[in-house]
Amino acid sequence: MDLDAKVDFLRRPAAYPERPAQVDVVETHISWVFLTPRFAYKLKKPVRQPYLDFRTLDARHQDCRQEVRLNRRLAGNIYLGVLPLSLSDTGQLNLVGDGRTIDWLVHMRRLPAKRMLDERLRRGQATERDLRRVGDCLARFYQTLPPVPTDVVEYLAGFRDDIEDNRRELGDPRLGLPSSRVATLCAQQQWLLPRLAPLCAARVHEGRIIEGHGDLRPEHVCLLRVPVIIDCLEFKRAFRVLDAADELGFLALECERLGAPWVGQILFGAYTTITGDRSAVSLVHFFQSMRATLRAKLAIWHNRDPDVRDTEKWMRKSLHYLELAERHAHAAGKEL
Repeated sequence: MDLDAKVDFLRRPAAYPERPAQVDVVETHISWVFLTPRFAYKLKKPVRQPYLDFRTLDARHQDCRQEVRLNRRLAGNIYLGVLPLSLSDTGQLNLVGDGRTIDWLVHMRRLPAKRMLDERLRRGQATERDLRRVGDCLARFYQTLPPVPTDVVEYLAGFRDDIEDNRRELGDPRLGLPSSRVATLCAQQQWLLPRLAPLCAARVHEGRIIEGHGDLRPEHVCLLRVPVIIDCLEFKRAFRVLDAADELGFLALECERLGAPWVGQILFGAYTTITGDRSAVSLVHFFQSMRATLRAKLAIWHNRDPDVRDTEKWMRKSLHYLELAERHAHAAGKEL
C-alpha cells in the first residue's frame, strides 16, 4: 500500500469514526495532516532526511509515540494518542484496528485557528496579558526540566559550525541570495562568538541548557485561558537541547517578524519574574541572529525543489530573515 493510497483514503470523510462533513488536508515536508472539525490526524511520510529516517513502519510508529509523549508536556489534553491505520483481510483501509497495521497516525484534538498566536498577532488581537500568560507557562515548564549536561567547548563549537554551514549554504550562488550580505553577516556572528563565550559558559554552568520545545513559533501557541503549545520538535533530541533564553528569543523573533517586536520584553519579563534568570541582552540578540539565519536557510531551501511554484515567496521570506539576523547581530555588538 503506497503513500498516495493512504492519503487518498484519509482525505475521505467516511474514513473517520465521527463522520465529518469535510476533511481539510495540509501537507508538510515530512507529514500529511488531516483535519476534521474536532480532531487532527497526522501521518508521517516514509522519507529520509539528514536528521530523520521514517522509511520503516517501526520508525514512524516510534516517532508518533515520541511526538505524543513530548507534546503532552505543554499540551497534555490535546494529544490523544497514536492510532493504527489498518488493512483488513478484504483489502479495506480503516482506523478501527480491523486487520494488519500498515501505518500509524498521531491523534489530536483540533485547536481553534482564531486563537493561535500568529493569527491573533496578524489581526492585532494579541494582548500583553495573553503574552504574559505564555511567558508564565514557559517559565514554569522550564523550571520542571533538569539541566542537560553540556560540554562548554562542544557547545561553542556547535555555534561555530552552524555559522560556517550557514555561510556555505546561503552563499551558494544557485540560490540567488546576495553573497556579500551573507558573508558580512556570518563574519559578524563569528566576531561575536568569542566575545560572548564567557556568558555562554556561565549559563552552561548555571544549568540553563534544557531539553525544551525545539520549534517554538507563534503558529504553535494557542491562546486559551491556559496557553497550549503544540508541535514540539520530536524527531531529533539535539534540536531540542538549548538555552531556555535561546528558545524564548526564538519565539520573540518570530513575533517580531509578524510585526510585534514588543512581545519579547513581555515574555522575558514574565520568565525572569518566575525563574529569577536574567540573561544578558547581548547574548539573546546573538541567539536571535543565529535563529533568523537558520530560518533564512530553511526558507530558501524550498527553491531547491523543482516542483516549487512560488519561488519569489521563499526568496522574500529568506531575505526578511536575513534582515532580522543582521539587525540582531548589530544589536548584540552594540551591547558589548
